[in-house]
Amino acid sequence: MRRCWPWLLLILLTLPAPARAAESVPLLIHVGGSTYHFEAEIADDPAERSRGLMYREDLAANAGMLFLYPDERPRTFWMKNTPLSLDIIFLAEGGEVVHIAPAAVPFDETPINSGVPAQAVLEILGGLAAQLGIKPGDRVVWPPRDASPLP
Repeated sequence: MRRCWPWLLLILLTLPAPARAAESVPLLIHVGGSTYHFEAEIADDPAERSRGLMYREDLAANAGMLFLYPDERPRTFWMKNTPLSLDIIFLAEGGEVVHIAPAAVPFDETPINSGVPAQAVLEILGGLAAQLGIKPGDRVVWPPRDASPLP
């Protein structure tokens, strides 16, 4: 029985490492006089931004994914391999909503353009932006990368 341990250890060491869990941060969406609280997974490197919410079959109503970029410029998204309808909210450097692509069609590979420069993009469930009244000019706030979470 003791002879099995080296082999078992060797097998365990050669298994692929589990995928890194995406960092999640609280964020606030200020819409007129209302504030909505969300939890957003952060996609801030090329691999995370490329995968996004692909293959996800469910997403909580107060959840989303926040794509962070090092610069502000026009952005293009698509729905390849994404079975959920999503609202794609394009944000300027300070978190101002500059464009919303509502209810993007699942699996559609047609490019979805911001039309204006954006430094971040928030994806939430399709139709939720309209339901909450989110529009250009509203503000999305999340903690800086080196700060404590929002209240």
